[in-house]
Amino acid sequence: MSRRTALVAAAELLAWWAVLALLWLVFISSVDTLERIVGASVAAIGALVARAGRRAVSWR
Repeated sequence: MSRRTALVAAAELLAWWAVLALLWLVFISSVDTLERIVGASVAAIGALVARAGRRAVSWR
């Protein structure tokens, strides 16, 4: 994997994570430490799944 490919992959994962984490925060009613940890973890898993799904569809 080239350095550019790794940077693009990291940027895509970060973008997915940011969008999903923000969406999580919008939908919850209370923002405490546990909610932030759970939201960040679920957003990270969702980012990995979203990237894998996009790659499967685009055949890259």
